[in-house]
Amino acid sequence: MFSDNKKPRPMTEFGGQPNRIEKNTKIKGNITSEADFRIDGKLEGNVKTSGKVVIGKDGYINGKVECVNADIEGKFNGELAVKDLLSLKASAIIEGTVSVSKLAVEPGATFNAACTMGKGAIEAASSSPKLQSTKTNEPAKVS
Repeated sequence: MFSDNKKPRPMTEFGGQPNRIEKNTKIKGNITSEADFRIDGKLEGNVKTSGKVVIGKDGYINGKVECVNADIEGKFNGELAVKDLLSLKASAIIEGTVSVSKLAVEPGATFNAACTMGKGAIEAASSSPKLQSTKTNEPAKVS
């Protein structure tokens, strides 16, 4: 009945076990985690993690996401701040604003977003409540 042969769930590179919102699950609210997060359901709210966020093919987030890395196959609408690599798969649909260090986009992905790239992009996005766009390559100013 009870066994010691159970395999433990894999630990993420950021020290915690991965979290998951399954398909057909809907959540309204904010999530803070130190571990990776996979969303295959629907989330209306914010995600802040020191790990990786994965939005599966059936996943949807409407809100703000702050993470180290992200892989997106599903839909995202809102503000996305990725400290390192944002990878958009062919089925991804992104709308809103994106701040990222590195961006990889597969052919077929829909990317309708204002995008800021570079090492300083994430710090500017997370510390500024509202950014004004400028016509030059100078950093945006906070109003």
